[in-house]
Amino acid sequence: MRNKIITVDEAMEYIKDGSRLMIGGFMSVGTPEILMDAIVKKGVQNLTVIANDSGTLDTGIGKLISAKQVKCLIASHIGLNAETGKQMTSGELEVDLVPQGSLAEKIRAGGAGLGGVLTPTGIGTEVERGKKKIILDQKEYLIELPLKAEVALIRGSIVDKSGNVYYNATTKNFNPLMATAADTVIVAAEKIVEDGELDPNCIMTPGIFVDYIVGGES
Repeated sequence: MRNKIITVDEAMEYIKDGSRLMIGGFMSVGTPEILMDAIVKKGVQNLTVIANDSGTLDTGIGKLISAKQVKCLIASHIGLNAETGKQMTSGELEVDLVPQGSLAEKIRAGGAGLGGVLTPTGIGTEVERGKKKIILDQKEYLIELPLKAEVALIRGSIVDKSGNVYYNATTKNFNPLMATAADTVIVAAEKIVEDGELDPNCIMTPGIFVDYIVGGES
């Protein structure tokens, strides 16, 4: 089995100008901070970021927003980060707001190879603009298309050397879904253990989904 453990600098070789990224986390909980810092340091531009939210001014994805490295943000809310709203209003940042449940399902559909999902959420609102609709059993649904990314950046509490991941408590959030929906998956681990040390019943993302592991997440 190949060695999946790489350095932060090696991980950044997969992040380029214009990259389309999925980044785990909920209000920065479960966001791989060590990778956010590395992206800021590298200075890549024009990123498309798919995430639940944009963190805060100085945590999580908010670091990328503050550094003006994000061109397009696909997220369910931006209320915790005033800088995101400022850049959106000024036209510096394109923001596509997606209802949280729909966002999760779009990512799941991307990972499962589905053509999309049907949901009544957003009917009659701005959310339906430009989207196809369908009627089933006399009820109207939006067709939400799947989301995928070139790279998913996730955070694991305990990760074994094969890439099997355990997430502690609410750090789980979007991370398992995103691990299925990207071409390359990089997990920032708080703790790396030997194969076999993780109880199989505690594995939340199987190592088959994880391409690379970066240690040192605090």
